[in-house]
Amino acid sequence: MELLSLFHALVLGVVEGLTEFLPVSSTGHLILAGDLLGFNDDKGKLFEIVIQSGAILAVMWEYRQRIANVLSGIGSDRGAQKLVINLCIAFLPLAVLGLAFGKAIKAHLFNPYTVATAFIVGGLFILWAEKRTHRIRFESVDEIGPMDALKLGLAQALALIPGTSRSGATIIGGLFFGLSRRAATEFSFFLAIPTLLAATAYQLYKERALLNADDIGMWVVGFVAAFISAFLCVRWLLRYISSHDFTLFAWYRIAFGIVVLATAHFGWVDWTAS
Repeated sequence: MELLSLFHALVLGVVEGLTEFLPVSSTGHLILAGDLLGFNDDKGKLFEIVIQSGAILAVMWEYRQRIANVLSGIGSDRGAQKLVINLCIAFLPLAVLGLAFGKAIKAHLFNPYTVATAFIVGGLFILWAEKRTHRIRFESVDEIGPMDALKLGLAQALALIPGTSRSGATIIGGLFFGLSRRAATEFSFFLAIPTLLAATAYQLYKERALLNADDIGMWVVGFVAAFISAFLCVRWLLRYISSHDFTLFAWYRIAFGIVVLATAHFGWVDWTAS
């Protein structure tokens, strides 16, 4: 295994971990990083799928006690049953729409102008969400009902538009629907588990022909880097939102959208890579 490949794996793993759960679009950042590193071919796309599982495991580890309690109480505890039902409801819109329109979206929307527009519009929505009066109806994810879970699932489905950000759509949607910042963020974390696990399994099955034992070292490095960076990022984000809003991420998204337009205009980055 070449040292350069391991370095690329380390960088992309860190990028995945730091951006997966922030409202900034991990896909957009991985496209940029992969293109700059010359690692955006079919193997690079498969690698992105593999390291995504490292980020998922980080959330599962952070909430391991909560997950264990839910799994052990799913047969008798109404709170555990309610959370599982809500996550299933919220998961469905993205799953159904992704299967129905995924190919068409990749064919027609994966271009720099769509990505940049999604970044900028998403940033403006965050600014709007933070400027408006935030009337909190739910302080905890345990208070969310089935209809609210469906609304959050529909918000997450907006992430099918490249550059939108799955976590961003869910968190900001949560703010609009009356969740506290912590409740919106935690529900986004919990919803990421079935969503990303299903997406990873589906993509691995589709791309199974590209699996090669010679790449295991690279996968391990990327997986571990994604796990560690995502774990640290999740903990940092929970502390950050206890005393800050999401305005910083809004301006970052707008700036990144401008970067997308500039790099596309000068031909520096291939934003059709996905």
